[in-house]
Amino acid sequence: MNAVILIPARYQSSRYPGKPLVELKGATGTAKPLIQRSVEAARRVRGVSGVFVVTDDEGIAHACAPAKVGVIMTSPECRNGTERCAEALAQLHDPDLVINFQGDALLTPPGFVEALIARMEDDRDALVATPAMRMRSDDVRVLQAEEAAGRVGGTTVVTNVLGHALYFSKRIIPHLPGGALSREMAPVRLHVGVYAYRPDALQRYAATPVSELEALEGLEQLRFLVAGISVAVVDVETPPYALRELNNPEDVAPIEQALAEAGLE
Repeated sequence: MNAVILIPARYQSSRYPGKPLVELKGATGTAKPLIQRSVEAARRVRGVSGVFVVTDDEGIAHACAPAKVGVIMTSPECRNGTERCAEALAQLHDPDLVINFQGDALLTPPGFVEALIARMEDDRDALVATPAMRMRSDDVRVLQAEEAAGRVGGTTVVTNVLGHALYFSKRIIPHLPGGALSREMAPVRLHVGVYAYRPDALQRYAATPVSELEALEGLEQLRFLVAGISVAVVDVETPPYALRELNNPEDVAPIEQALAEAGLE
């Protein structure tokens, strides 16, 4: 299967403008921009034929030069990473599978992406796949505290018996009655924002208008569900560390600590 990783990256961000260019120090103290570290993370995934950065910003494209990675320029009108991947299709050589590797999720384990590729190889009817992992009860309590404070702390998902998503939400789903968090692992699955798409699914996505649910939740993947496109949810093993994304300046220090602990230069 010809699987290609695309890393959507934009300069403008409501929470952290210019974050793809933020310098992050690794284990040896060497500083590299986030976009370069995201490329290095994507290259650790086995079974892909290429990695490309997809952006509308010349500064980001220039910052990719040290990583010697291909850059695909797209329109600034793209509203999210999936739309950017859909536009980039025209510049790719007939991939069987397109992987959307989030540019701010450099700590995503490569095995998560490899699990998506395996699922799409095994199930040729699947059009979209994305990973989710069972949460520890202590981590759910942290999300509950963030919700109570009016902050969004993560995206959760519920599925049917076929492993297809019923719904994604920035609220904690399902509802947790008393005693639901009495065990170490909770009945809550955290969605990890990495996607595998068939090209046809991307084209259908681009042709589908933004729904009310997508706008309310701020979750791009809901457009697939509203359009009647099933999203296969692949269960992955919960890692021993938090999958911290670079969303705010205060995320820099813990990400640098994680890079050091992982021995990544």
